[in-house]
Amino acid sequence: MTETAFIPDSYTATVQKGTVTYKSPSNIALVKYWGKKAHQIPENPSISFTLDACATTTKLTYEKRAEKASDFTFDLFFEGKPKEDFKPKIITFFERVEKYLPFLKEYDFTIETQNSFPHSSGIASSASGMSALSLCLMSLEKELNPSMTEEQFKQKASFLARLGSGSACRSIEGDLIVWGAHEQTQGSSDLFGIKYPYEVHENFKRYHDTILLVDKGEKQVSSTVGHGLMHGHPFAQQRFAQAHENLTTLQEIFKTGDLKAFIKIVESEALTLHAMMMTSMPYFILMKPNTLSIINKIWAFRERTGSHVCFTLDAGANVHVLYPENEATEVYEFIKDELVGYCQNGHYICDRIGFGAKKL
Repeated sequence: MTETAFIPDSYTATVQKGTVTYKSPSNIALVKYWGKKAHQIPENPSISFTLDACATTTKLTYEKRAEKASDFTFDLFFEGKPKEDFKPKIITFFERVEKYLPFLKEYDFTIETQNSFPHSSGIASSASGMSALSLCLMSLEKELNPSMTEEQFKQKASFLARLGSGSACRSIEGDLIVWGAHEQTQGSSDLFGIKYPYEVHENFKRYHDTILLVDKGEKQVSSTVGHGLMHGHPFAQQRFAQAHENLTTLQEIFKTGDLKAFIKIVESEALTLHAMMMTSMPYFILMKPNTLSIINKIWAFRERTGSHVCFTLDAGANVHVLYPENEATEVYEFIKDELVGYCQNGHYICDRIGFGAKKL
């Protein structure tokens, strides 16, 4: 499939105005996407757990103009207030998707959005935000083209979300999503995310993710800049190959329920992501002292108790503590007793696997 498959034929219906609201979750990658080509194409495949509590709710109000505008016309509100500094990102997104949504300049839009978690704190707010907006726009397109199937709707929503933020394409559905062409994953694509198509052991269902907010400030380096640092990186090709191998290895792990092998892959992937940042030029250290303290505490607890708790990281200081449902009680006690003290103002978010975006 190529990008041209997402360019619509003429629409069969007319829509004057309306409102739609979607709540779309964040996601946490197990095999990390780091490095991209032109047009938001990933350098390597990734796989993620879709989350549940960490989500963006976006309301899109639209009204057809008397005539097509020369530019995009929209108002943007974040958590009830005008947010001018978000507008350039939306304009860039609209420019990228206009040929796939040719109605964009025919409507005046109001975008009202809010997060259930701190913006730009290392939780993928762009993933949930861009996926929610893409779903709202797709809802309008489905009105214009009522014959669109549910599969076409979700696939194109993921495709559009990717053009706003790469990892956003993994937030449309759940609970395990693969994005990026991978020889051993049937149906995988660089253009959109797909539901993981193979057997998953009971051990990996209803997984928990407690997110420890070590640093709730703006990220030291944006994801866009971070991905760009993989161009010419001395270890880039080895990293891309490693991601392919780890995704292949995970398939057997998901099938057999091998939690110890899962931990090795997930923690290695998290540390590799940060190693790439530390060995790029310019170089960055995104972990904080408390990040390292939490990691060491998790390792000590696991050694002491035989627990299957583990950690992963995104491109920031916060720690995602992952653990299976049947260990939730003891691990949560450990988090409260030994880890929360390392969080900024004691703040953390209890989350778990979710099953994708919802229309409200």
